[in-house]
Amino acid sequence: MKSGIFIVFEGIDGCGKTTQKDLLADFLSQKGYPVETTREPGGTLLGELIRELVLNPKYQEMFPLTETLLYLTDRAQHVGQKIIPALKAGRIVISERYTDSTLAYQGFGRGLDQAMLNQLNNLVTQGLKPHLTILLDIPPEIARIRLVSRKPGLQLDRLEQEKLVFYRRVREGYLALAQKRPDSYVVLDACQPPIITHQIIRQLVEERILVNI
Repeated sequence: MKSGIFIVFEGIDGCGKTTQKDLLADFLSQKGYPVETTREPGGTLLGELIRELVLNPKYQEMFPLTETLLYLTDRAQHVGQKIIPALKAGRIVISERYTDSTLAYQGFGRGLDQAMLNQLNNLVTQGLKPHLTILLDIPPEIARIRLVSRKPGLQLDRLEQEKLVFYRRVREGYLALAQKRPDSYVVLDACQPPIITHQIIRQLVEERILVNI
């Protein structure tokens, strides 16, 4: 493989991004492809520190613009330090979240200007766009049940504690973004069993990505 492939999983908290990212990575690795998995916020040492800060429930008073700039700082480091080098090395990079998380959460969710967010995203990513974005779509009510059940007795993080009305706006935002980019976006029902979702993802990655490698 001469140049890398960039695949992104998007969706609201509790939709199953981590599970599907790991299942896809295992599948591709077993087929002999070099794979790099990562996440936002995080993916680098600096990014993980930003993750701890931006998701800390202590900072409920964080302004939307402050939140946005922290995520963008994380993304600038993530793209430059991890994603671009991995792609240049010919690896398949699978990321949990990328630029559309900012558009959905801070744009549709927080109400910040989409044009401004697009400009900032383009700046911090050096114009890098995914070859394929997989949106795991799920109603916020079901996602909340999943979040609570997977963290018994533990406190939800700052974003996970947002009200359902916020997550409804974020979900609507994701679906709107997907409609604008049908060639590179796939929307999947994340309410079905994870193994069924994984089988669908395997097929679409084989048909859309692997046949061209």
